[in-house]
Amino acid sequence: MGKIIIKTPEQIEGIRKSSQLAGNTLKNISNYVKEGVSTLYLDNLIEEYMRDNGAIPATLDYHGYPKSSCISLNDVICHGIPNEKTILKEGDILNIDVTTILDGYFGDTSTMFTIGDVTDEAARLVEDTEHALYLGIEQVRPGNYFGNIGFAIGRFAQAKKYSVVYEFCGHGIGLEFHEEPQVEHIAARNSGPKMKEGMIFTIEPMINLGKARAVVDENDGWTARTVDKKLSAQFEHTILVTKDGYEILTDVGDYEIFR
Repeated sequence: MGKIIIKTPEQIEGIRKSSQLAGNTLKNISNYVKEGVSTLYLDNLIEEYMRDNGAIPATLDYHGYPKSSCISLNDVICHGIPNEKTILKEGDILNIDVTTILDGYFGDTSTMFTIGDVTDEAARLVEDTEHALYLGIEQVRPGNYFGNIGFAIGRFAQAKKYSVVYEFCGHGIGLEFHEEPQVEHIAARNSGPKMKEGMIFTIEPMINLGKARAVVDENDGWTARTVDKKLSAQFEHTILVTKDGYEILTDVGDYEIFR
């Protein structure tokens, strides 16, 4: 593992502003997530909102990724590519993941949406995945081990008979899109490095109804699906380690995710 960057007060303020814009991007797009719209339509609105607010989308052209957000439906775990053929329909659940670059600083967040009447099983998965995120966030404080984030998430998810995706993880962020450390969402208690004030990273658990494994689409090289085609859900925030705990930099208040 490389060096984990301790951000300066000036850097923290810049990352906070970018993170707030990322959060507000999700809040804004929530007004347009509904049955009958394409994921490409949503992606275009996301890019427009970012640019209107002085930012650029970090995902666009990142290692060849073609769009300004990731929009992942149903059995897609992450990195779903927005397109005109994917139309939201009754019963869908979807994750929208956005990362802003504002004045050179990065902010990263994602949330789930449900379309119309979803199954009870799907609704519980969405609610439980959000709860798992906050269980992980509650572990953030100086001196605690990074592994305790994954331990808290994994213990809860397994008690609910879910599986936790281990092939993708959270990451340091702020000055670059992906920095050290890797933040595992299932881990041994008291494992990994210790957190220090000024560290900034994402926590973004991906929880599956079935098996934990992911399969990446061979045609586009990005779309990761569950191996058994069962539903997956994810929530993400960018977190700052403060002197006595944490600050959720991408938190902009509540908005409706159940459509």
